[in-house]
Amino acid sequence: MSGATEKITVLIADDQPLVRRGMALILAPDPSFEVVAEAENGEQAVVLAHRFRPDVVVMDIRMPVLDGVAATERLAAELPACRVLALSTFDMDEYVVAALRAGAYGFLPKDISPEELTAAIRTVHTGEAAVAPRLLTRLISAYVRTPQRPQPPTPSLGELTPRELEVWLLIATGLDNAEISRTLDISVSTVKNYITSIFGKLQVRDRAQAVIAAYESGLVEARAAAEHHAGPGTA
Repeated sequence: MSGATEKITVLIADDQPLVRRGMALILAPDPSFEVVAEAENGEQAVVLAHRFRPDVVVMDIRMPVLDGVAATERLAAELPACRVLALSTFDMDEYVVAALRAGAYGFLPKDISPEELTAAIRTVHTGEAAVAPRLLTRLISAYVRTPQRPQPPTPSLGELTPRELEVWLLIATGLDNAEISRTLDISVSTVKNYITSIFGKLQVRDRAQAVIAAYESGLVEARAAAEHHAGPGTA
C-alpha cells in the first residue's frame, strides 16, 4: 500500500532552540516522519505552515510575537488540513483549553516520552484528539470552576438520546472507542456512529471539544460522581 510509505510532515514551533532540536532528533530516525520546518514563534509558525503545508504542527503554547493559542486559531481558520498538537510546560494551564477551543487537535505536557510524542502526532494526523489521559479530567474541571468570559451556549442535554448521553459521558471520563464498546457491550462501529451523531448535535469537531462541552453543560458535574468508577473499571 502506498499509505504505508507516506511520511507525516511536521512543523515544530517552540521558542527554545534546544526543545525544537530535541523534538526534531526524536522524529528523525523514524522514516514515517519528516520535519519540514522549525519556527521560533507563533507568527513564524503560521508563515512556515503556509509555505510547507505540514500535516501536523507541534505547537508550544507560550511563545513570543504570537502565542501558540493565537497561532492555532489562525491555522485552524486558514489551513484546516494542518492539525495542531499543542504542548504545555505546566499540567494546569488555562491556555491549553484555549488552544483546544482555538482548534488544536490535542495537547500534551512537555514531560512526555518520545514514544508518547510520536504516538500523539500519528493520532492527530488521523483527525482524532490526543490529550494526555492523566491531565484531561483535572484540567477541564479546573477550567470550568474558574470564572471565564461568556461562551456560546451548549445544546440542551435533551437533544441527545439516553444512549448518546451515556457515550458522551464515557468520552468525557477518558474512555476510547474500544473501552466504550466493552463498557456498553456494543460494537466499535456502533460507538463511532453514536459519536458522529453526538459531535453533530453538539457542534464540536473532536473528543477534546466534546469533553469541554460535557463540563460546561453540567453533564459531568451532574453524573460523573455516580458513573465515573463504573466506566474505567469495566475495561
